[in-house]
Amino acid sequence: MKSESSRMRDNFPVNGMDAVVFAVGNAKQAAHYYSSAFGMKLVAYRGPETGSRDEVSYVLTSGGARFELRGAVRAGTGVSRHVAEHGDGVIDLAIDVPDVEAAYSYAISQGAKGLAEPYTVEDEHGKVVMAAIATYGETRHTLVDRSNYSGPYLPGFVAAEPIVAAPAVKNGRFFQAVDHCVGNVELGKMDEWVEFYKRVMGFTNMAEFVGDDIATEYSALMSKVVADGTRKVKFPLNEPAVSRKKSQIDEYLEFYGGPGVQHVALATNDILSAVDHMRAAGVEFLDTPDSYYDDPELRARIGEVRAPIEELKKRKILVDRDEDGYLLQIFTKPVQDRPTVFFELIERHGSLGFGKGNFKALFEAIEREQDRRGNL
Repeated sequence: MKSESSRMRDNFPVNGMDAVVFAVGNAKQAAHYYSSAFGMKLVAYRGPETGSRDEVSYVLTSGGARFELRGAVRAGTGVSRHVAEHGDGVIDLAIDVPDVEAAYSYAISQGAKGLAEPYTVEDEHGKVVMAAIATYGETRHTLVDRSNYSGPYLPGFVAAEPIVAAPAVKNGRFFQAVDHCVGNVELGKMDEWVEFYKRVMGFTNMAEFVGDDIATEYSALMSKVVADGTRKVKFPLNEPAVSRKKSQIDEYLEFYGGPGVQHVALATNDILSAVDHMRAAGVEFLDTPDSYYDDPELRARIGEVRAPIEELKKRKILVDRDEDGYLLQIFTKPVQDRPTVFFELIERHGSLGFGKGNFKALFEAIEREQDRRGNL
């Protein structure tokens, strides 16, 4: 007999992440940045030349990770308003589902706010079924079934040539998938959105971090992770906690103008090579003091990992171990003018966690950047 959680998950099965969709101030330049600095490949385009009079979109991939970068061609559009109010940011965490109509119907029956009822778009490459529901802030989840489509992205898009040559690394890429996407919500709203994902999508509470787990001398936050049963889609959710100074979540909410996606974690098989190439291309990563790596307790806790600790130290890569294995991770600084959205590179070796042992070092690094900006 299936458990209650299994029955809930069956009502909203997912295949994985479909795309992370950004609204940006200059999509052409953003496409060049993610191509040259993140090693992504431009594969599709939509704009005035293809009949889209108000917006342009550039679609880039790296393995199974897909970004769509949307920019406004004229003022007064939804994208231009969003960028004016929030700066560059994630507007859609699109999810690949096997049955859009069933998933949307179930979500609405469980109290989700519908933004677009199921509809079909098609061209000579086939058809795609989509629908959309609302989540925190102005973020949405577009539900996508592209199983009957062979085009470069969606009807209305044309294939596009890469902007730069593929990185001269194994497989020609720095990362191969979206590992998880983290949302920041207002004080007191985290549990409300955790319950939303449980009720609407049948996600389960994969992990939670509260109290001393996720605090420094100056600031604190609380975090819970929801995920589908296969762990292909994972959404950590953060809220600020009362503390002596302004937390990273408070700073985000202030400068983004409300709840939104804080960072996107990208799964890599070779974090050392990725960091070397991305740093050389101008990507700025958070700094970690040498004392982190020199701590005997750290060395005893992590044991043997695939790279010598001195190589991790040289690149400022963090390491954590749990009962399932270990992981290596590093975080970029914000990738736009506002101190909002950033990225994580994560290399997993059995570990299903999120680097709990690194939280203090990470948050202290973020606080140093906040202090430099005058926002701590």
